Formats: sequence, structure tokens, C-alpha cells
Amino acid sequence: MAAVLIIVLVVLTVAALPTWGYSERWGYGPGGVAAVLLVIVAALTLAGYI
Repeated sequence: MAAVLIIVLVVLTVAALPTWGYSERWGYGPGGVAAVLLVIVAALTLAGYI
């Protein structure tokens, strides 16, 4: 379960980067939020809470 969650968050982080035309105005906000969530879930997984 945790591995699937981490994979989904990695995909969301890559998808939210402002490299495509439709997302240039977003800046790094969505990618940053997804990256923070990824770090939190990874830390909880390594600590054994998930």
C-alpha cells in the first residue's frame, strides 16, 4: 500500500512541474506541494507508521 502511494506521489510531482505549456503559469506550487507530500509519506513509511 505504501509503495503504491509513493509511486502515485512521484508521478504527481513530475506531472505538476511547469514544463508543459498549459502549466507554465502555475509556477512550482503544485510540484512543491506534491514533493512535500512525497517526503512526508516516505518518512512515515520508513518510520513504520504506514
